[in-house]
Amino acid sequence: MASDPQEISPHAEEEIEETPGYKPPAEKSLAEIQQLDDEDESLKKYKETLLGTNLATGIDDPRKVIVEKMCLVVEGRPDVELALTGDLSVLKSSPFVIKEGTEYRIKILFRIQHEIVCGLKYHQLTYRKGIRVDKTHFMVGSYGPKAELQFYQTPAEEAPKGMVARGHYTVKSKFIDDDKNDHLSWEWAFDIKKDWQ
Repeated sequence: MASDPQEISPHAEEEIEETPGYKPPAEKSLAEIQQLDDEDESLKKYKETLLGTNLATGIDDPRKVIVEKMCLVVEGRPDVELALTGDLSVLKSSPFVIKEGTEYRIKILFRIQHEIVCGLKYHQLTYRKGIRVDKTHFMVGSYGPKAELQFYQTPAEEAPKGMVARGHYTVKSKFIDDDKNDHLSWEWAFDIKKDWQ
């Protein structure tokens, strides 16, 4: 967590850092990719390894990415889960409790359907008493459609410690892709406490 608080600018939530010189690849449909070099048997097997054979069709749902859950992962403790498919406005009123100084990770479970999604990113802004105290941006990767859930887990972070760090934090999260499609935005909260209770 960053130690220098910054005032919130009117466009703070829109400030998503780009990788200098990176240009997203041209979008191709799944059918186009599967038909490319169809006569090359080794490439065909490689594509099956990457994409699998059990592709999600999602006939009733037009979304390419469905973000289903977020978990707080702490070694030696059961994961704490937040469902991201219902009423997201209730998440801020049910904060995670994190013991100060504890190493934790955020795990996001999602489903990809219809097409390959390139350059998924997880973007997070953390606030305390209305002041932005941290801005984090993770490259999640590119994923093909699958019937089963896929997940991304952030690198381990250490919760701040000490009396000054204890308290209530709110977080604005986004799950976006290279084409700047916002697949899900949600707000949640956590409390840093002296102990888990």
